[in-house]
Amino acid sequence: MKIINIDEQKNINKKKVLITSIIVAIICIVIILFIIYSSSSSFREVVDKYVLMKNIVEDSTPSITLDENETNNIFAYDKYISILSKNTLKNYNSSGKEEGNLTIEISNPITATSGKYLLIAEKDAQKIYLISGNQIIWQKELEGNIDRISVNKNGYVAVILSGTINKSVIQTFDSTGVELFKTYLSRTIAMDVDISWDNQYLAFAEINTSGTTVKSIIKIVSIQKAKTTPAESIIYTYSDTEGNLITNIKYQEGNRLICMCDSGVYIVQNEKYNELIKLIENDQKITFGGIELSNRVYRVIEKSSLLNTQTTVEIVNVSNNKTSVYNLEGVAKEIYSYNDTISVNLGSEVHFISTNGWLIKKYISSQEIRTIVMCNNFAGIVYRNKIEIVNF
Repeated sequence: MKIINIDEQKNINKKKVLITSIIVAIICIVIILFIIYSSSSSFREVVDKYVLMKNIVEDSTPSITLDENETNNIFAYDKYISILSKNTLKNYNSSGKEEGNLTIEISNPITATSGKYLLIAEKDAQKIYLISGNQIIWQKELEGNIDRISVNKNGYVAVILSGTINKSVIQTFDSTGVELFKTYLSRTIAMDVDISWDNQYLAFAEINTSGTTVKSIIKIVSIQKAKTTPAESIIYTYSDTEGNLITNIKYQEGNRLICMCDSGVYIVQNEKYNELIKLIENDQKITFGGIELSNRVYRVIEKSSLLNTQTTVEIVNVSNNKTSVYNLEGVAKEIYSYNDTISVNLGSEVHFISTNGWLIKKYISSQEIRTIVMCNNFAGIVYRNKIEIVNF
């Protein structure tokens, strides 16, 4: 028969209580610190800088050297920063190491990216290439002049062409380069085009300039019907308010079609056209807006006083209309976005923020930043003679 030592049992219980109390105390401290971090911008700034080490200064990151005497066209997609110069496209990874190069005969490029694909074409000419990784998937010379291009995450491509007997032609290809169909616009001009994530729908924005004011129209085409019964292929049409110019469209998660015009950002879903955010308000100075994200849209508001200027980035979740806010001191010169990250360029400082309104990294430069390119998990800060890489 086992004899239980009462004193020993009490000591064990005391240790358990002590350990439990310590764990509960730590959890409470973490919760309190998180609440303070969330609500206090000054506390958050100190923690970001000294604890989480989110501040990065120039010359402390991997870099890519640029030849100042050459014309360098710089893009980013998937896991690469790409530099096109002298008909050679070079891909660099997040460490600044070259991983491959391709011969691309383009001098005045326009690009579109999605997932692992880079679509690159000669503006107002005929050549177009679909690239993935370090391979050219397909290349073509099209009939007409290339105005705008689009690629979805599966490699389906849409191209807006001008310079034919029609005002615009939209040519659609699958991921192997096989043409699916053409859409001819004889009386209107196509402004933008995109293909849904499931490859089922082609959406395009067109403008009618025949009246006294410009009229924008959104149309959604069933790709399957366009291949078999073209006359029945248009499944949705929306005519916007006269004078309201639609400039960009993009399919986001869940096949939500997002439309950006000069006055606001709208969503087309379940055959309804609803406003998400305004880009023109009498009491607000709205400097930027964007839709190039996975499941968000945003706008940038500038507020000036005698002492300083504050910039506010408002980010709206398309699924539930909830708004996240990020505030910073200074004037935003440029805004870039990719997937779930927004970068705010203040000239010699860049704030990389998540779509939940949290700071990811702050990059501080000793000189003026020319531009920024973004891809998965890192960005390139472009100068005249180099590209500095910021990993998230």
